Amino acid sequence: NLFPDYVDHVQNVDPIEGVVKLDPAGLAGRKVFVKLACAFHYGREDLDVIGLSFRKDIWVKHIQLYPDAGHKPNLTPMHVCLLKKAGEQGRAFTFDIATNLPCSVTLQPGPDNAGKACGVDFEVKTYIATEADPEEKLDRKDTARMTVRKIQFAPDATGAPGPRADICKSFMMSDKPVHLQASLEKEIYYHGDPINVNIKVKNETSRTVTKIKIIVEQTTDVVLYSADKYTKTVLSQDFGTFDKSLAITPLLAENKKKRGLALEGRLKDEDTNLASNTIIRAGMDKEVLGILVSYKIKVNLMVSSGGLLGGLTASDIQVELPLILMHPKPQGKRIV
Repeated sequence: NLFPDYVDHVQNVDPIEGVVKLDPAGLAGRKVFVKLACAFHYGREDLDVIGLSFRKDIWVKHIQLYPDAGHKPNLTPMHVCLLKKAGEQGRAFTFDIATNLPCSVTLQPGPDNAGKACGVDFEVKTYIATEADPEEKLDRKDTARMTVRKIQFAPDATGAPGPRADICKSFMMSDKPVHLQASLEKEIYYHGDPINVNIKVKNETSRTVTKIKIIVEQTTDVVLYSADKYTKTVLSQDFGTFDKSLAITPLLAENKKKRGLALEGRLKDEDTNLASNTIIRAGMDKEVLGILVSYKIKVNLMVSSGGLLGGLTASDIQVELPLILMHPKPQGKRIV
């Protein structure tokens, strides 16, 4: 019995508290363990049968629940509630999660891909064996497992202004430039909320500004086993009017078939959303984080002018802004 989500507060992580119900009479001298593993999956598990391993454990911790090996967690209200349900056969446990571990991230599989998706996940596994983490394969009836999700919420607002970028571009046959400035109102935006991109254009040339294109890109940096880096466009929107503020909203709903897109860890068939930015604390080892996710906004100004034989030539003026997408902190405390 567990909650599915655990929060990384950057300085500390919610402990995983649970209860296992076990019957010593059916153990035949064996022991009962519970294991928490943070693992990186980069291939289909069914290929393990041919001797290939597509899983790398980043962090593993075991607790022996039976016979009693001295694990005595301080009972919390959640433990008490679960122990009431389990009765006399309930055994409580608590895992303290290291602060340097990644959050749950899944790389969206293609439409024809089956099996476990690539990414980082956390799994709590209870099993019956003669020793912790035995090499032999365990019988399915002797194991119970559950995937949990480690997530991060946006830090408290700092009051700092959002990013700003500007460019001044000159053209041939013109002695005056075009100025483009783009800025965001704040540092951090929440998933699903509109993002207002403030635009300032000063055109001192005879050329015509035909449209503004705004692109949001997600960059996924797989640092655990290679230097792979993937960039996916999650939003591309054209604007024919040049208002001072243009609203965009990048959503997973518009990118359901885009293979390799980084999503927040998925629990069974539950819906999820685009992965949040990876927040790196000073001194953290990036390789341990497995997958790093970041976003940027590209603002393109399309400028056209009369060309040879009356045709049109177009130029693209571009600035880039960093974007942080995260979840807001929930109000109040979780109640069992």
